Amino acid sequence: MPHVTVDYSANLEQAVDMAALCDLLRRTAIDTGALPLAGVRVRAFAATHVSIADGNPDHGYIDISLRLRAGRDLETRKHATALIFDAAREFLAPIMAQRPLALSFEMRDIDPELSPKTGTIRDHLPDDLKG
Repeated sequence: MPHVTVDYSANLEQAVDMAALCDLLRRTAIDTGALPLAGVRVRAFAATHVSIADGNPDHGYIDISLRLRAGRDLETRKHATALIFDAAREFLAPIMAQRPLALSFEMRDIDPELSPKTGTIRDHLPDDLKG
């Protein structure tokens, strides 16, 4: 049930293909081998009101947060974090070369005892993707 949330400054709407970034993050999360395909969800939200650093309205940010059910060891989480962050950084490199942009990533565990889940996505996946 990994949830990836991309929080970004709205001034990036024209500069960054957020749909493509979301899809890249989804594919990369799955490719880590640590996150189940059926559980990965990626969404992005623009912050319409921001004030960054010296207040220059050209400054932008993208903050990626990944929440996942506890149970993976630290090395697995570190490896997945590095792969996902590196994919985002590479995707955004051309934009970062042209404008001020802060990129951050955080992975955190969700306590399974305090996070009930239900769903039917796996029921509708082909057998080879159910995982």
